[in-house]
Parts: sequence; structure tokens; C-alpha cells
Amino acid sequence: MTRHEILTSPDLTSLRTAELRRDFKQKIPELLELERLIRQYPQHLHARTEILLKNNALEFPLYSVTLGSEKPDAPTLLLTGGMHGIERIGSQVLIAWLHTLLERLNWDEHLQQLLSHIQLVLLPILNPAGMYLNQRANGNGVDLNRNAPIDAEGRVPLLGGGHRLGPFLPWYRGRKRGQMEAENIALEQVLQRQIFNRPFAAVLDLHSGLGMQDRLWFPHAYRKKAIGNIAQYVALKLLWERTYPNHTYLFEPQSIHYLSHGDLWDYFYYQSRAQNQPHFLPLTLEMGSWMWVKKSPRQLFNMAGLFNPQIQHRHSRVLRRHILLLDFIVAATLNHKNWLPDEKQTGIFNQTAKSLWF
Repeated sequence: MTRHEILTSPDLTSLRTAELRRDFKQKIPELLELERLIRQYPQHLHARTEILLKNNALEFPLYSVTLGSEKPDAPTLLLTGGMHGIERIGSQVLIAWLHTLLERLNWDEHLQQLLSHIQLVLLPILNPAGMYLNQRANGNGVDLNRNAPIDAEGRVPLLGGGHRLGPFLPWYRGRKRGQMEAENIALEQVLQRQIFNRPFAAVLDLHSGLGMQDRLWFPHAYRKKAIGNIAQYVALKLLWERTYPNHTYLFEPQSIHYLSHGDLWDYFYYQSRAQNQPHFLPLTLEMGSWMWVKKSPRQLFNMAGLFNPQIQHRHSRVLRRHILLLDFIVAATLNHKNWLPDEKQTGIFNQTAKSLWF
């Protein structure tokens, strides 16, 4: 699909009726804003409809957008959001940052030069049907981040760690021997096409959850044992803390808090290893939504309010808050050769990881 084919794709055509556009403007404005950026900046990005998701006679496009270098050996950063439809703020942060990036490309020569050496791939709304329905799961009632074919090696939280009781309860994993959900298959195809064939690739997946602090989590989620490239995560953590010593993020493996079944990034990490991808570093930004609830307790009575800031000035603050992190991840991806540990440092950082987390 070329840059301009997106403008006449069936999903965009299907949304041109006034009634449907009013419905989408009310229920999923993030999708319309992403489409607006795709139409407004064709000179800077390549947009692709990965799949059309059908739910109750409606079609929801799952878009990927790519910008930057087209060289096959360029390091790549994958940015994803909206995996859980109720957690809209992740998609909103990515779309706001993308808007800024695209506008800067019109006049910022430094950014133009930077992006000539790195590929950025964004899937800002991984679960458009879930977002439309204002629910965590996708249109089939499946939790996309409990859906990969990988089981936890230990006890998981009741229900929350993933279950197969049925889609009538949250955190449903899907059928035991069923195929992954269409959204996850589309994401896997993006990884195969644009990520696993790169010399270095990082991922930042944006979520919001019930916590008082923003967290940067990395695999494993299915086992407490340290991931194979733990030294690289320690090196990235130290780089972040040396560069921005006043940050407030917690940088840690998810498994020190709880285990879960079916974690996508555990699954994709092992896929990258099987394909001899030397450096693949998925990270999850878990925004602490209790910070917003604490300041506006009325949000407790609104499901969306449990996961998203509801007051306008706080919402704007969150959209600004993570720009520094996103810019850092871009720079770290581009300059990975300057901070990845050598053989001697790897041994030291493995020991550091044990003292920090294991």
C-alpha cells in the first residue's frame, strides 16, 4: 500500500457518512485524529491499514504508520498504545507526540537529519473495537495482553493473571488452542516485516493502571527468572538515570510485582531470539492512574476515570509529561552502539540486576 492509498481505503470510505462520523467522533475521536494526521502529512509518513476488524456491522481499521529511514539496517523503535480499549490515554499520548513530531519535520533540520538514520513505527490504537466499546478487551471479549500462547511458571493473581473461564469476565485469554486474536496477529506481522530483521529494535507499549507512580516494565511477565538480555536493560536504566537524574519513573521487571499468562512481549521476545535478532528490548510504560484518581475521587465512579485523567488541565499535563521519555527512547535507539554493554560490562550488569531485582 502506498502513502496515498490510505486516503481511499474502504475503512475511510465507510466512515464518510455523517451519522457514522458523528458516532465515531463521540466514541473514538482518537481514530479520527489519527486519520487526520495521515491525510495532513503524507509527505512525512507511510500509513498502512494492517487489518479491518469487524464488530456488529462496523469496521475498525488497525493502522500502522512509519516514518524515518527506509534503510534495511536502520535501528527501529516500535511505539504502541490502546491495547486495552479502556486505557485511552496511551493512544492519546502517542498521537499527540506524533502530531508534534510531524509538525517539527516541516521546519526542524536537526529532526529531519535524526530521522534519516532511524525508523519509527507506530500503532497508536491496537484495539479500536475495544476503545469504541469502552472496554478493556477487544470486540470478542479477549484481553489482548493475555492472549499469547505462553503460560506463567508460577501462581498468577486470580482472574487478573489471565483465565479461560469465558469472555463474560475481564482478563479472558481466549480459547486454549485457538489462534491469537486478529489484532495480535496483525502486530506480529508488523514485527516480522519491520522489527525482527533489524540490528537493533526497541518497543515502548503505553498503558495506564492502578498505581501511584509511572513504571517502565520489561519482561519477563510469565516467570521470575531474569530475561536473557537483562544486562541491556540495566544499561538502558543506568543511561536513563544518568541523563535524567530527576525523573520519577520506576524501571523494573514486571515479574517482581505479579506473574501473568499470555504476555505478548514475553512471546515476541522469544520469537526475536528464535530469529537471531541480536537486540530486541520491549518496554511497557504503565502510567499510574491513581495519581489522577487521588486528586479527583469522583473518577472512582466512572470506569474510564479509573484509567484516564478526566480534568482538562491534568489531561494536558499527561500529554506533555512523557515527551521527554519518548524523545529519550528515540535517541537511545538511534545511538544504541554507544551504550550497549560489551562482554565485560555484561557480566557486571548481570550481577547488578541480581542485586536490584532478583
